[in-house]
Amino acid sequence: MIQENELVMLIIAIGVLVFVVGNFSRLKMFPALKILIAGFVMFFTGWIFTVLEGFFWNMFLNFMEHICYIGGSILVAVWCWKIFGRKGA
Repeated sequence: MIQENELVMLIIAIGVLVFVVGNFSRLKMFPALKILIAGFVMFFTGWIFTVLEGFFWNMFLNFMEHICYIGGSILVAVWCWKIFGRKGA
């Protein structure tokens, strides 16, 4: 069974994906953009898994969802460290 908040989150993520693809040339100015995009893709995949688990393979997709969240969190943390980390320390 799908929960409404999971579906709303996926719809918002699709909107963000459209924005990122549509403005990719402008986003290239951000440093370490590949890491940030990879983090978003991991979260996006997790959101897809959380909706799909309501239909089939609920245990496996739930596991994969949480793996994606861990991977996305690590990637965003690495991006933050590269951007805001202490330089010269």
